[in-house]
Amino acid sequence: MRLAARMDRIGTETAFEAAARARALEATGRSVIHLEIGEPDFDTPANIREAAKRALDRGATHYTPTVGIPELRSAIAADATARKGFAVSRDRVIVVPGGKPVMFFAILALIEEGDEVIYPDPGFPIYESMVDYIGGTAVPCPIRQENAFRLDPAELASLVTRRTKLVIINSPANPTGGVSTRQDLEQIAALAREHDLVVLADEIYGRTIYEGEHVSIASLPCMAERTIVLDGFSKTYAMTGWRLGYAIVPEKLVTPFSRLIVNSVSCTNAATQWAGVEALTGPQDSVAAMVEEFRARRDLIVDGLNGIPGITCLRPAGAFYAFPDISGTGLTGAELADRLLAEAGVSALAGTAFGRVGTHHLRFSYANSRENIAEAMRRTRAVVEPLAARAVAAR
Repeated sequence: MRLAARMDRIGTETAFEAAARARALEATGRSVIHLEIGEPDFDTPANIREAAKRALDRGATHYTPTVGIPELRSAIAADATARKGFAVSRDRVIVVPGGKPVMFFAILALIEEGDEVIYPDPGFPIYESMVDYIGGTAVPCPIRQENAFRLDPAELASLVTRRTKLVIINSPANPTGGVSTRQDLEQIAALAREHDLVVLADEIYGRTIYEGEHVSIASLPCMAERTIVLDGFSKTYAMTGWRLGYAIVPEKLVTPFSRLIVNSVSCTNAATQWAGVEALTGPQDSVAAMVEEFRARRDLIVDGLNGIPGITCLRPAGAFYAFPDISGTGLTGAELADRLLAEAGVSALAGTAFGRVGTHHLRFSYANSRENIAEAMRRTRAVVEPLAARAVAAR
């Protein structure tokens, strides 16, 4: 069997591979602390689960409208209007099974072979993978620790060419936890208007924020008509396994997105959509409680990492990841990730899983208990301290 040549261009999401290696190690009897997977460790709130059960009991087991049930699209439109700062009508909302289809559909609908897409580096690996897969040119925009892991609009501007068609931004960001300021986004918006660019704004972590404010670039002047907003339920409501996401798209993209859904997944699970209605319209106290717990865990892991020789870590403003610089250990992130798993039973991800800028970084997800995070830091120190001492002696 001969595969299509484009299959050589498709990437993967390393977190799942790392989790599989960690589970294989656990199966041998080793204790492993999982800090690799980016999903909340909380259960989906009870009211949301009950809404799905009720939907199943009343027969929500059939096809739904391609772009989502009207009740969920209306709930998303109302929530987005209130939280994102711009008027969202129901007919611009497209419901899909998870956030990744929004990335795929946007790139499929807009990018011709050779068109350039600027994406954050480090950033979610599927951005680059999907651009490469369909024959576009993926152009990384470095996201640097010295700029608080915020995208630098001036550096972005330097990358724009006549072939640039799409810019992908992610705030709060995976893997860094960086949050773009309103001023950052105003400059990016001006650039998009000047060069007639479309923006894919990944806002999946928009409600997991600790400092500053979450600003949707679509709320800025003349940006709603050139912005695809990606959001969903997996992070905010601990619903990763439900596979429920959505896009808010310019009018011109409603039909293309609809056709791509028809040709790929037909529609999104019926009962899951009714759970989404409850998530948005029901009590929000579980969201606030989860964010506060993540804040406490963030402080615990950042303080722990900064107390280990050879490691420096910024305090992320959003999401639930720490992205420390480990260059003082004398190892790359990939080398240290391997040693932490093998020697300490701590499963983290190499920064290069998210781009070239992450060579001397690790990503730790603090979606785990405080007790496990504290133990992971103790184990990490035991591995890193001797490495850092040797690195210092070798200078």
